[in-house]
Amino acid sequence: MIPIAVVGIDCRFPGAPDKDAFWRLMMDAVVTDTEVPSQRWDVDNFYRPDGAPGSMNTRRGHFIDNVDAFDNDFFGIAPIEAAALDPQQRLLLQSSWRALEDAGIDPRSLAGTPTGVFVGVMSSDWTSIRLLDFAGVSPFLGTGSGYFMTANRVSYHLGLSGPSVAIDSACSSSLTAIHQGCAALRSGEADTVIAAGVNLILTPALSIFYTQAGLSAPDGRCKPFRRDADGIGRGEGVAAVVLRRLDDALADRQPIYAVVKSSVTNHDGRSNGVTAPNRRSQVALMRRALSLAEVDVEQIAFVEAHGTGTVLGDMIEARALGDVHETRSGEPCLLGSVKGNIGHTEGSAGIAAFIKTCLALQLRVLPPTVIGDGPNPGLRLDESGLKLAGAQQPLPGNSVLGAVSSFGLGGGNAHAIVESAPAAGSPTPSRRGVVTVSAPSAQALRRNAASMGRALRTVDVDRVGAWCRSTNIVKRSHRHRVVLDGDREALVDGLEQVAAGARPDLVSAGRPHRLPAAVGLLFSGQGTQFAGMTRPLYHANPVYREAMHTVCAVLRPHLGPDPLAAILGHDAELDHTSLAQPALFAVSYALGKTLLQSGIRVNFGIGHSLGEISAACLAGVLTVEDAARLVVVRGRLMGSLPPNGAMTAIDLSVARAEQLVADVPGCVIAAVNGPRALTISGTAEAVGRLQAVVHQHGGKARGVAVSHAFHSPLMAPIVTDFRDELDWLEPRPAEFPLFSTVLGRQIDGSEMTADYWAQQICAPVQFHDAVRAAVNAVGADYLAEAGPKSGLLTLARQAGLPSSTRSLVLCSGPDSDGNELLGVAATLLRDGYSPDLTPLYGEPSGPLQRLPAYVFDDTNRFWFDGPIAYSPERARVGQVETAATTAPTVERADTEHDRTEGEVLALIASVGNYPVAELVRSKRLADDLGYDSLLQVRLLDRLRKEYPQLRHVAIAEFLPRIHNVGDLVDFVIRRSDKTA
Repeated sequence: MIPIAVVGIDCRFPGAPDKDAFWRLMMDAVVTDTEVPSQRWDVDNFYRPDGAPGSMNTRRGHFIDNVDAFDNDFFGIAPIEAAALDPQQRLLLQSSWRALEDAGIDPRSLAGTPTGVFVGVMSSDWTSIRLLDFAGVSPFLGTGSGYFMTANRVSYHLGLSGPSVAIDSACSSSLTAIHQGCAALRSGEADTVIAAGVNLILTPALSIFYTQAGLSAPDGRCKPFRRDADGIGRGEGVAAVVLRRLDDALADRQPIYAVVKSSVTNHDGRSNGVTAPNRRSQVALMRRALSLAEVDVEQIAFVEAHGTGTVLGDMIEARALGDVHETRSGEPCLLGSVKGNIGHTEGSAGIAAFIKTCLALQLRVLPPTVIGDGPNPGLRLDESGLKLAGAQQPLPGNSVLGAVSSFGLGGGNAHAIVESAPAAGSPTPSRRGVVTVSAPSAQALRRNAASMGRALRTVDVDRVGAWCRSTNIVKRSHRHRVVLDGDREALVDGLEQVAAGARPDLVSAGRPHRLPAAVGLLFSGQGTQFAGMTRPLYHANPVYREAMHTVCAVLRPHLGPDPLAAILGHDAELDHTSLAQPALFAVSYALGKTLLQSGIRVNFGIGHSLGEISAACLAGVLTVEDAARLVVVRGRLMGSLPPNGAMTAIDLSVARAEQLVADVPGCVIAAVNGPRALTISGTAEAVGRLQAVVHQHGGKARGVAVSHAFHSPLMAPIVTDFRDELDWLEPRPAEFPLFSTVLGRQIDGSEMTADYWAQQICAPVQFHDAVRAAVNAVGADYLAEAGPKSGLLTLARQAGLPSSTRSLVLCSGPDSDGNELLGVAATLLRDGYSPDLTPLYGEPSGPLQRLPAYVFDDTNRFWFDGPIAYSPERARVGQVETAATTAPTVERADTEHDRTEGEVLALIASVGNYPVAELVRSKRLADDLGYDSLLQVRLLDRLRKEYPQLRHVAIAEFLPRIHNVGDLVDFVIRRSDKTA
């Protein structure tokens, strides 16, 4: 069979709000029974020690806390609908989300994918009570009740298009759901599966049934395979696991708890009673699972049994297990049942046992089973190759196999064989990273930032990078985001400050972008070089290092000096143009290549003089080999000229500079970088005289680190030779828009012939015109400079760049610490983009790390009598208020439009049962407030009644125009104005 990986787990069981607490509970052999909570029913009305008809013989059971709490805002469910939802549906929504995150999956990324949902569910007390109140039946109560919606609710709210099935085979429901999920993956019907189980005890009905059937333990505890076994103790739980085909999970670097080797189901057929188990069917089930898994019974280290603690059930199961395991010649098979800890959780019993098995295989220890006075001697376990695991048992070996059984009241059986996960590789050690946390609201963001900060504080310093990269994948898709980069202490400090409501600069709000970030890429020219440029980045970022090795290997045959040594070392000759130009080309190419690999979209490229070669190369106009030959020839010929030239940067207008140049023979304008940012080129003596004149008139002049007077007539002697050496050049069309600094306009790449490069030698650099043309033609979200410094970013802003266009610093010059690309990643993520972070981190991503689960808001409470506490934003100040059940009052408005707006807000609040203060104009009716088709129809009906001018508005006219609260207010006001 195709092996199936268990990649994500989330659960809530009695005494255990998450899987880590569940594991501790089992390892400590805790038994979780309590008296029936008063919220469920008055136990005194039904408890009779003798189990008289219509009564239950126990006051106790195993219950989970806060089952009325639900973060409806997170899922965009209106309070009026949330109040009608079976709490089992609410719990499944939250558990499914958390399980996906645990699997290293951003749940929102699955929208539209063939992800399957299979839910095991045995009862719905909520439905039994609510739907019998015929006068109170509503559309929301109908869709909020019933087994059929347990899986469909998850699929709908996550946008999943795979199979969505609720399964009721009684006590084996959730293990059967896992089996069906595995089958869907093996058949190709789904690529990812959420398999879940849920059980809540809201009425005494089943407790009375168990008592009357002689199945209920008076103390409310299960005692599996024990001497004192006397029946079932009922329990609650909700759990979800995420399943993938093993090959897919490994390819996506997902963490793996365990691997399902095989799973099977069958039925007891006709036995000695519809509720009585069948030994022969159980034996056939287990042997079939062994055959499909292609393993021998001796290889099974333990069985997590059904183990309810009923005398008949334990006896038949032990005998069936003995039939399979009695031939073992080595160590006995360990036997356990988690029901001794948390009771029989019915619809979630199978998944509870499955999760225990997966965690035991991952952590290589089998938790103890609560054995009290010891095993039932009548079961003769030692004669059957079995041993009750009454203490923690290590599970040694490279590969460990366990099995899980779950048998349903009524005869539906399930069994799975599960293996320990293949060894996972260790992440590349990295002490810095970019952490991402997102949430639907500012308050939720603070809550989750606090949780992430606490978790990060415990992460090993060498795993910080890998842990952070997992957050970039899993925690990025909500509109409110905090993103910051640094080492562990800096990250923890930033998260704690955000959690406290500080550091708004680290927080952004806006919908994630679907398209890649659009970047205008600038390429540095000569004069930006310095000894040791990009050395820290070279050592910190293997992707940049590999790109540098590639380009230097191409340059090396054409150069005397080793270009890499010259770039990274302390070579004083780097300022000489014959070496400076190839070195700067290598740096710009490697930086640009690294950025392009992150998946950004280059909206335009502009090279400053020499930088045009890098731009042409990255745009595909030139191959890296052609660009290397070109830059070496250019540098060699320019360097062969007498070094009697100089260049200076001045802050004068073009008109004023032309006047000065006319008065100082031997100088020309070499570059127009901005309205008052020019470069003058000429003989050293002439440039010196011009600098003095500029200073005399109160201007600024700064020498440029060059060996020759570029872009001046002093270059003319080499132009013909340069042109002749480029006869081989065959440029291709550009893969992204290029804007020429020779022509000051866009070119298609094919214009960059030998003649173009020859013209460039003496022509002034029209950088300012090129940037203006690019901004006017295409624009960009960001500007980045591929070079050892970021001088062009400042100059580009003088060309009318929109203030919304932000700068990305790839390398910050001699003071660089090599981590600027992490800052780039942080900026892009904070702004809602999703780049490929491997190039920006500079290392293979390695296995994904487990992260803290999303922390849902628990201040909103819904029970049988509706929303009993609803305080999404007021929770900040510790207030709990009852949700509005009638239209809130609105203060007197100053204008008719204000009055209408207040009335519409009050109406929206009334229909959805929201506090009116939440209804800001930007709130989306469907996504934020849960106004789906049912609520929209109800809302339109109310609007028609309140505003006669809307009585002829059809739903088809209404829906396409109304997206948020503001749209609705404006729609009503416009219609009111037309009829006034």
